[in-house]
Amino acid sequence: MNTLFSLKVRPGHPDFLDLPWTQSIVDWSEARFVDLPRGSSRHEVRFVAYDQGIYVVKELPRAAARQDYEVLRALETQDVTAAIPVGIVEDRYPDAGAERSAAIITRYLEHAFSYQQLVRDHGFGAHREPMLDAFAGLLVELHLAGCFWGDCSLANVLYRYDAEAIEPIMVDAETSVMRKSLSDGQREEDLEIMIINVAGGMADIAAAQGLPIDEADLTLGEDIAERYRNLWRELTETKLIAPEESFKITEKIHRLNELGFDVDEVDLIPDEGGRRLRMKVKVGGRNFHSVKLHRLTGIEAMERQARQVLSDLHYYQCLTGASTATGKEVAAVRWRVGVFEPMLERLRAMPNLHDPIQGYCAVLHHRYLKSCEYGGDVGTEAAFQDWLAAGRPDYMRASHGSETTGAHAA
Repeated sequence: MNTLFSLKVRPGHPDFLDLPWTQSIVDWSEARFVDLPRGSSRHEVRFVAYDQGIYVVKELPRAAARQDYEVLRALETQDVTAAIPVGIVEDRYPDAGAERSAAIITRYLEHAFSYQQLVRDHGFGAHREPMLDAFAGLLVELHLAGCFWGDCSLANVLYRYDAEAIEPIMVDAETSVMRKSLSDGQREEDLEIMIINVAGGMADIAAAQGLPIDEADLTLGEDIAERYRNLWRELTETKLIAPEESFKITEKIHRLNELGFDVDEVDLIPDEGGRRLRMKVKVGGRNFHSVKLHRLTGIEAMERQARQVLSDLHYYQCLTGASTATGKEVAAVRWRVGVFEPMLERLRAMPNLHDPIQGYCAVLHHRYLKSCEYGGDVGTEAAFQDWLAAGRPDYMRASHGSETTGAHAA
């Protein structure tokens, strides 16, 4: 066997030694590939299947591959939403330049799709607001982690539906640099790059649809930047409070938790001769609700899915009259065994429903809408039956990503 290449693979995955690494993936036999949709990419990308799952192979020069792999590894340790790096292959064969070709291997992202698949006509329609909020939130997370992206664009992100919101996933880190922290100037530079790249992406969409340039959504990046700045301010600003205003600390923590962020530390520093306290909050990853749901029930879900599922658990606890800490814990077990798991089994049995937890969130949202319409609680079973009878109208959000599963761009 030819082993002129070097291969690094993380434990728990295939060794990938059966792949012909000394050839470009363009020349690999089609029998090796899984045919899945993918977005536009500056590099060659292929999907390969193993017993452990589906993997993405992206071919690029050695220096870029190393940077991509190392940054994604660093982001994984900080719980930033990004592609999961599995391995890197180097010294494969000489490319057109001075470097030898390399490849990075990542886990396939289920239910993910590209920004082009969010577009309705030449805009994002009802998805515009959640997409802009999500994109701004991802950039904030990266900057909090000390990651200067360097090539932030819509095309370098994949998306998944997360309850009523959208989860963005960084998939291209070859231009990124990890630092202990970013200066304001570095963050603004990243925002300027993003604004230009996003405008270019929207111009490309308009051109592809035969629209004049002045009909392209060229201000989309500026809108994202404004949302970014508002969120950054909320997360990082220092406030002065009086010693008797300790309730403002709790308010701040709750507000950040509502945004999905964990709070690692709260610093209180005396100011104005002790008459005031300077409050600064240090935030952690944006997975507060998913961690809480897993701690309470063992259920794995994305952040906004977890938030909506937790609301159903609280709904059940109220219905059963659970008020003490012990009573709530017992109710959580009963809810999972008697409510959540049975409904999940019914959803798994439905055709063309690939993400049952997202489907569960759709049922909960439908219950909310019907309860508002009725003027009282309609109950989960009645909402579920009405949801089915109406043709699962709210499941568009849950199924769209599954129908376009695997749309990778890099």
